[in-house]
Amino acid sequence: MAALFTRDGNVVGFDGSQLEGRAAVESEMTRIFTDHPTARYVGIVREVQFLSPTVAALRAVAGMVPPGQTDLNPGLNAIQTLIATKHDESWRVVLYQNTPAAFHGRPDAVKALTDELRQQTIT
Repeated sequence: MAALFTRDGNVVGFDGSQLEGRAAVESEMTRIFTDHPTARYVGIVREVQFLSPTVAALRAVAGMVPPGQTDLNPGLNAIQTLIATKHDESWRVVLYQNTPAAFHGRPDAVKALTDELRQQTIT
């Protein structure tokens, strides 16, 4: 995963933690995926907007099916934003933000997003 980032790329994680630089992304992702069973991810790209020929913004939503389960956990749904730049014909992530889709006080919004994500293939 870290190889997809620029050397100075950044991540704002689901819990608000911030990772600065590819080495930090690699270290933390290695720790997370080594110590935790990997969930199955379901995602929907909402929009890709080219801000210039070498800069793009991507907006997406994602959900996770926890290990040993067969359905999404709505508490793990996320809204994601990614900024990428193109160098030498290769795209690299500059910033990735993964925000909980909590929709505080709006259970209908949580249900709507979860239902939409369920429409994707869960394998």
